[in-house]
Amino acid sequence: MRYVDEYREPQRVMQLIDRLRERAARLPWSAERPLRIMEVCGGHTHAIFKFGLDQLLPENVEFIHGPGCPVCVLPMGRIDSCIDIAERPGVIFCTFGDALRVPGKNGSLLQAKARGADVRIVYSPLDALKIAEENPQRDVAFFGLGFETTMPATALTLRQAKARGVENFFFFCQHITLIPTLASLLSQPDNGIDAFLAPGHVSMVIGTARYDFIATQYQRPLVVAGFEPMDLLQGVLMLVEQKIAGRSRVENQYRRVVPDAGNPAAQHAIDDVFCVEGDSEWRGLGVINGSGVKLREAYQRFDAEARFAPRKHQVSDDPQARCGEVLTGRCKPAQCPLFGARCNPQNAFGALMVSSEGACAAWYQYRSQECEA
Repeated sequence: MRYVDEYREPQRVMQLIDRLRERAARLPWSAERPLRIMEVCGGHTHAIFKFGLDQLLPENVEFIHGPGCPVCVLPMGRIDSCIDIAERPGVIFCTFGDALRVPGKNGSLLQAKARGADVRIVYSPLDALKIAEENPQRDVAFFGLGFETTMPATALTLRQAKARGVENFFFFCQHITLIPTLASLLSQPDNGIDAFLAPGHVSMVIGTARYDFIATQYQRPLVVAGFEPMDLLQGVLMLVEQKIAGRSRVENQYRRVVPDAGNPAAQHAIDDVFCVEGDSEWRGLGVINGSGVKLREAYQRFDAEARFAPRKHQVSDDPQARCGEVLTGRCKPAQCPLFGARCNPQNAFGALMVSSEGACAAWYQYRSQECEA
């Protein structure tokens, strides 16, 4: 298949569903305790709801949502630190649009902009570098966030800033890594995860071997899958076949995009600029060991936190919010008492409702009738 429409063709989708139902009948899981497949990526979550794939699954197979949305796991304290920087006189603060409305304790970057801060949306870190070059008398801070998918672009931008001698460009680092997070989930005895659908775009960078410990150490099958209906359903079928055979392996459904070795050039750029080590706080999940990212010494002069020394904010999540339980597959978004009332896209309480990849935003957009019921 060569074109997107071919991966969405209803007849082919239903043929695959029929095959999936036939094979799932051989599973030992039941409707009361279904096979629970965690789709790690927020892009997968939105595709699942957009195309109604969760409603087409056999009754003994269930999707649960994972923490693979970097905006959704932004700690409130980090947003408050960004606001501290953005509200400094003369600073231009650049961010991706998804992060603009994420609430901290002291509001959001959008609210800081309304108060007069020069906050600008960019589509690439190179846009922020260009703004810095066009405004040499002002400090420009770029809010870099995301998993390994976006880290190469940030790394290459910092390389260019160094090569061009740009002195007024700074980087606020909120990059995090996916693999330690999956290890953290599986180390919890009550995780309830039977199998994984891994994100195609992260895997395009890191490859498939990094997931091997999930199969060997934790005996959970994992399939790297694409984002179209046929991709996701084929990924589920591959997981079902592994469970029937009693296997736990890492398989790659998304071979048209993801080489098993990943992208060596992107990996080299990341290794050149970043130290992928240390701990990092995740909203709703707490501190995850080994998931943090720091600049290497050669790039330390671009560190926005060293330049501006924003206040460190430790902010606890509201105990009524169940963001952490949604991010770990322990509950559905509509089971949160804040969902739809205090927390909705117009007045988001949590980042899961703000981000275009958030599970709560997907439920609200595609399951409104179910939520009202």
